[in-house]
Amino acid sequence: MEYIDTHTHITDEAFASDEEGYISRALAAGVGVMLQADIDSRERGRMFALTERHPGVLYPMLGLYPGSVDKGWQREIDELEKWTDRGIVAIGEIGLDYHYGAEFAAEQREALRVQFELAARLNLPVNIHLREATEDFFRILEDCRHLGLRGNMHAYSGSYESFLRLQKYGDWSLGIGGVVTFKKASLAEVVRKVPLERILLETDAPYLTPVPHRGERNESAYIPLIAAKVAELKETDLETVAAVTTRNAQELFGL
Repeated sequence: MEYIDTHTHITDEAFASDEEGYISRALAAGVGVMLQADIDSRERGRMFALTERHPGVLYPMLGLYPGSVDKGWQREIDELEKWTDRGIVAIGEIGLDYHYGAEFAAEQREALRVQFELAARLNLPVNIHLREATEDFFRILEDCRHLGLRGNMHAYSGSYESFLRLQKYGDWSLGIGGVVTFKKASLAEVVRKVPLERILLETDAPYLTPVPHRGERNESAYIPLIAAKVAELKETDLETVAAVTTRNAQELFGL
């Protein structure tokens, strides 16, 4: 079986001096492809350098994370243009996050619109980070309907009803990670209802580590644990989950 981790942060400081070990452990666990989410200009150079050392295994995204948006967001957006020819597979992770406050909410919304336009121009999917800003996100999605966007909702935490609402806007999948393994996680009920053809596997490593490693640093090597929980919830076998989610990722990201 081969898996794809559709969202990880291998160049996070949590993996300093262990990036090669991280990749080796993932490959040994059957995770043959890992997509690296971009945050901002601070670690972008290291991210691209690492992906270029591992062609066919690591693939980069390009984007400005909402938590990195401030008054100087336009400079960060301008920086993106320098990297658009480096084999990127998505614009991400981008989105809205009001969890820690709405001081830069207006800037986040504008940065998201601009990056939606960039994704449309490059004919790339988007990788969305959304936290406590659902209605604003859907308003922007409605405004940008003409762009023909497609993508996935990273670390999905919404309802089944929000999933159905999302489908009105094109080809959208849900990124399912370690949270689905947590006891009493409401995400489990959503996964039961969502078609497997709309599910992608991800870790968001080093965050959101699945059971039984919760509390430890997350890794792409734990993708099979997430897949096993999805198989349990969907009442199917692990081989089916691996095959379908891998195909879903290949088709969405053009792998």
